[in-house]
Amino acid sequence: MEGPPLAARIRAEVADDVRELGELRLVTVQVGEDAASTIYLRRKHEAAEEAGIASDDRKLPESTSEDELLDLVSELNADESVDGILVQLPLPAQIDEARVIRALDPVKDVDGFHPFNAGQLYLGRPTLVPATPLGIMALLAEHRVPLEGAQAVVVGRSDIVGKPIAHLLLQANATVTICHSRTRDLAQLTLEADVLVVAVGSPEVVTADMVKQGSAVVDVGINRTEGGIVGDVAPDAGELAAWVTPVPGGVGPMTIAMLLRNTVKAARYRRGVLAYPH
Repeated sequence: MEGPPLAARIRAEVADDVRELGELRLVTVQVGEDAASTIYLRRKHEAAEEAGIASDDRKLPESTSEDELLDLVSELNADESVDGILVQLPLPAQIDEARVIRALDPVKDVDGFHPFNAGQLYLGRPTLVPATPLGIMALLAEHRVPLEGAQAVVVGRSDIVGKPIAHLLLQANATVTICHSRTRDLAQLTLEADVLVVAVGSPEVVTADMVKQGSAVVDVGINRTEGGIVGDVAPDAGELAAWVTPVPGGVGPMTIAMLLRNTVKAARYRRGVLAYPH
């Protein structure tokens, strides 16, 4: 399940949507100079510009206070020219990430992290949903992976990937099990998975002997090791699976494509093309 072909098609669809809607603007905010975040943001801006979305990167020093960041968020919330706001995580230790996320206007929250958007997903009425889980669902749909009635196992319980993908799979009528660092006998559970999503950020935590024959395996991990970039799933696990996402070149390109789609969706909410719940 390679990400780039589908991601390219989605980015082209976004470009068509932008031409229909008129000018869209996405603003990202980065506090400090985390190298990985800088690279990721650059890719987001390149993809946005390619799709015709005006993008603006606000870089703040590492020493920025929580109040200073909240002032900027308030300014962007009030700016009618801004359709989407993305505050790049992680934030420095002096800033309460949860407070900053709560301060975002939920209709401009293209990451889908605001408690209102998270609650809508929990209730089965998704509005703006985190981009990585959306990308995973798009890949599964593209390859016609059966989800209704399937046993789905999610390894990882983060607010960014694990919990939202579990809700999306549940809403697709899969039977979902969430595993984490305290799970006993992880292999027994993963071996039952028709669909296995692994998002823990630990190199090759799932090995080939933990994968069910003929299953679909989605590897969200990107881990930099001495041997290069590896996923959370060992490469030879793909020999058993019927579908598997490569690392790199699987979920990563889909995340950026779905972020752009979220920006279009936010613009439609703001312009009344779609009804945003209140």
